[in-house]
Amino acid sequence: MPAVSSVIVPYASYLRVYEPLAAFPEPERGHWARYARRGTAPTAQDELRRSLADLLPTPPVPVPVHESADAFVAEVDGVVCVCPWRTRLRGWLALEELPGLLPASVLDVVLPPVVRGQAAADYERWRERNPDARPWIRTAVWQVPVRWFALFADEEREYVAGGGSGKAPVLRYRTPMVQARRRVARALKTLRDAREEGPLIEGLVDVGRWLEEFHPRSLVELDYGGLVHVLPEDALAEDRSAADVAAGIAALRAGDGAGAGEAYERLTERWSAVRNRQHAN
Repeated sequence: MPAVSSVIVPYASYLRVYEPLAAFPEPERGHWARYARRGTAPTAQDELRRSLADLLPTPPVPVPVHESADAFVAEVDGVVCVCPWRTRLRGWLALEELPGLLPASVLDVVLPPVVRGQAAADYERWRERNPDARPWIRTAVWQVPVRWFALFADEEREYVAGGGSGKAPVLRYRTPMVQARRRVARALKTLRDAREEGPLIEGLVDVGRWLEEFHPRSLVELDYGGLVHVLPEDALAEDRSAADVAAGIAALRAGDGAGAGEAYERLTERWSAVRNRQHAN
C-alpha cells in the first residue's frame, strides 16, 4: 500500500495484475527474472510495513524518493508473472485522492500543505517524463468496489481460514486476463441494455480500459488485503460477493428485475456494514 494510503487505515483491498516476464522490456525483464529466481518475494504485509515506516519522520514522506524494485510473484501455467509494486507512482495517485477521504483539518495535520504541494510538483515533473506509466495495483480503502467483483467467478474464490498462531485469513480471487476482459464486456453490455449510464457503468469502463494496458496472458487478482483484519471470520467465510454480482447481472440479462434487486440488496447490506466500521474507528 502506498504510504499516503496508510495514513488513513491499513484496511484496504487490492486489484492486481501479474504480467508474464515477456511483457517487460530489457533491462527490466532481466531484473524481474533474477528477482523471481530468488524465491523470497516479500508479502503484502512487508509492503505495508515499509510504507508505514515512511510516515515516522517529521515531516512525513508521503511518496518514496526512489521507486520500489520489489514485486509480487506468481506462476501461471508454468509461466512466471510479476506484479511490480510501483510504490512511488501509487503514492502520488493516492495523494490525489486524500482530499476526498479526510477532512481538511485532519489532512493538514497528517500531511502539511507544503509537503503535499512538493509531492504534487514532483509528480507533475515525473509524468512529463513518463506519460504512459500506469500502476499494476489498484487500492480501495474500507471496501471492495462492486465493479471489481464483475471480473471474477465464484469458483475462482480462494478462502483460507486464519490460524491459531495469529495467522490472518486470506480471501482472494484470481482469473486469467482474457476472462476478466470478457466478463467486463458482458457486464457492460447487460447494464447498458438495462439502464442509463451511471457510476457502476463508468467504473467498469475505467477498469476495462486499465486491463487493456496489460499483456493478454496476465493474471488478475482481487485480494481482500487488510479487510480480513476487520471482518469477522464467519462473515469472510460466507462472503460470496462475486457470486452476488454475477447473479445480479444474469438476472438483468434475463429481464428479472426482482432477482437483480435481491442480489444488489445482499451486496449493499454486506458492504454497508463494512463501511460503518470505518466511521466507528
